[in-house]
Amino acid sequence: MAHVLRETKIIVWDECTTAHKKGIETLNRILQDIRESNRLMGGFTVLLAGDFRQTLPVVPQGTGSDEIKAGLKSSILWPHIKVISLKVNMRISLQNDLSAKVFSNY
Repeated sequence: MAHVLRETKIIVWDECTTAHKKGIETLNRILQDIRESNRLMGGFTVLLAGDFRQTLPVVPQGTGSDEIKAGLKSSILWPHIKVISLKVNMRISLQNDLSAKVFSNY
């Protein structure tokens, strides 16, 4: 598995906002070990996708405060993450585009 990760160009983690921060911090340590690098995520390009307005990580027997503390924004990695927001809803802008409709059927 480490060989596959060494050859990887990008890692995409969709819905990362529902994951516990320890999962993302663990991924960081694993990628650093694989690459033998102290750089964030071992120097890999990692795309963390999600919407913070949706579900937070579930903490069994936890309070709302516990769920907030378990989230990515409470991670030690958060200050090092570059946030990029989508500005254009591509579904709406491509609504009448025939090639987009064909592509969406795949």
